[in-house]
Amino acid sequence: MDPLGIVPETVDIYTLKKWGEISPREIPEAGLFGNQEKVHSSSPFPCNEQINKKIALWVGDISCLNAQAIVNSTNEVLTDKNAISERILMRAGPQLQEDLQNNIKVCRTGEAKLTKGYNLPARYVIHTVGPKYNVKYQTAAESALFSCYFKVLQIAREHQLKSLALCAINSVRRGYPPHEGAHIALRTVRRFLENYEDSIDIIIFTVEDVDIGIYELLLPLYYPRNKQEEEYGLYYLPVDTGGKDGEPYIPERQIRIVDKPITTNADLGESVDLAAQLDSSVSVGRSAFAKMHGDLDKRRGSQHRNSLPSDNLTWEVQKKNKYERLLRKARLEDLRSIANLKCLYQSGEDKFGRPVIVFIGQRFKACQVDLEKAVLYLIHTLDPIVQQDYVVVYFHSHTGREHHPSLSFIREVYGCLDYKYKKNLRALYIVHPTFWSRILTWWFTTFTASSIKNKVQSLGGVEYLYYLIPPNQLEIPSFIMDYDFRVNGVGYCQPNTSYGTDSL
Repeated sequence: MDPLGIVPETVDIYTLKKWGEISPREIPEAGLFGNQEKVHSSSPFPCNEQINKKIALWVGDISCLNAQAIVNSTNEVLTDKNAISERILMRAGPQLQEDLQNNIKVCRTGEAKLTKGYNLPARYVIHTVGPKYNVKYQTAAESALFSCYFKVLQIAREHQLKSLALCAINSVRRGYPPHEGAHIALRTVRRFLENYEDSIDIIIFTVEDVDIGIYELLLPLYYPRNKQEEEYGLYYLPVDTGGKDGEPYIPERQIRIVDKPITTNADLGESVDLAAQLDSSVSVGRSAFAKMHGDLDKRRGSQHRNSLPSDNLTWEVQKKNKYERLLRKARLEDLRSIANLKCLYQSGEDKFGRPVIVFIGQRFKACQVDLEKAVLYLIHTLDPIVQQDYVVVYFHSHTGREHHPSLSFIREVYGCLDYKYKKNLRALYIVHPTFWSRILTWWFTTFTASSIKNKVQSLGGVEYLYYLIPPNQLEIPSFIMDYDFRVNGVGYCQPNTSYGTDSL
């Protein structure tokens, strides 16, 4: 249910920005590929402007989209209690539930069934059942997930549906690694559009917060917008790019049907760099808060400027001078009491050689710390680092009210920081976010720090960081790793796995 009981508004899919309309982020040339060898000699997914105009990436409630059909990922008896299904069923009304119980009744894993949308903005709903994941039966799970996406697309084509909103069918609740599931989704849709481009106008990848980072960063591999992204894919696409329809490569079957069996080792989880694209450029629409977007932050900034000196240049000079005074004071002040907390420190570099700043929320008790000294320590520590591109990792693990400074204090600190802090910040990763931390982050980045809004990324667990920052470059306290293990389960924190959750 949406916050405050507010009924979500309908989102017109044709107002969403197409993938081909979003400018590619610049991929640094120096040290991009390092000593890594090419996985593919030629691109399995060459740049195609027409296909890029037919897809979009959107974060939000799929039940709000007015696509001709939306996808509901459910269980075999169509009663799954996941958040997406519940929103779809609630908004569609009792008629959809009656239709499922009386007419559809059951849908086997890998199949898809079509019903009317009833009270939904969408005309139809395509119900499908994703597989349960077991590493012992990985091939079967991959084939079943491919079947889900392929049959959904087939139904859309057979019924001449011109617009389709796809949720992430691979379910974390069923143990399917989201990273590997995204590979199958993206390549299956890509192959479908290559084969039946004229049969559909737009396909919207509709994802939740936990998946947005994965989809943002894998999209350039399967849907490159220029030669640079196409070249990037030669190094970071997995060995297995599927068959003609995107189906997983199965060596046993290939031996029986070809003269020269392929001997390469397929590995969906093979090294994919998720660091190049974290500056989100997708349309974001989430719950009641999304309705407050627009230009409220610009209006607030305008009101604020009206209270400042009429000469904006004078105001900028005053702000710069204030920061310089704080920096000089920070160099003279004894800040050992803050340094001993070990809540803020540099921890190696990410995959692009950018310094990583770590902040441990649990070690910062705002009610007991001298906040003025904390600001000085922040400036003293970061000033030499923020001269260049950098990233910040904030661990929200095990934090309570005593660890949270007031919003007014955070606004004041943000306001006194020099422009280079905002300009050179490439990404802010919030690990183990809670529901309220997400709301406060949204509020702050909407009304105070709009310039960094698209740089903030919530990650459900430590494992996601390993796609962005090499494990040997991260200094993480053991209590955070223990917490992550307890929340996300066995094997989650292995660098080559993708088990994740955002249940906090």
